[in-house]
Amino acid sequence: MAVDIPQLMKMSQAELDGLFKASPAGEIPNGDATGTAIIAPGTELEETAAKFIHLFAWQGKVFDASKGELRNKLLPIGVKAVIAKVYKDASWYDGKECIVLDYSQTSLLAHWIRDEIRQVGEGVYLGIVFWGKKKLIDFALRFAS
Repeated sequence: MAVDIPQLMKMSQAELDGLFKASPAGEIPNGDATGTAIIAPGTELEETAAKFIHLFAWQGKVFDASKGELRNKLLPIGVKAVIAKVYKDASWYDGKECIVLDYSQTSLLAHWIRDEIRQVGEGVYLGIVFWGKKKLIDFALRFAS
């Protein structure tokens, strides 16, 4: 089932978890992705929270597949910072293949963070943020066609 960001934002946590488990890793993406934080899945707060975070904190990620790395777009002006290594590996969530965004060796600020993403639609990836090995929040990435 291919989905887009508006559909993801309406899903419950159980639906997001099920979609992540059922989706393939996909190819390691390349280029600029708009990010959407999903911190209150399936609630009335979700859209407001996502807009606030996008406007003032995190706007997405820029992937360089050939280097196997990315930079996050932060703050209202989209500063490209907080680098992660990007590679495929087993998911901490379900043990199946995913694309890992690993900050442990590249960032003093976020060295305890690991993201995992899987492709859920054309140019759309669903992600999980881990703090240590604890699942924290979900997010989505949308790449321009």
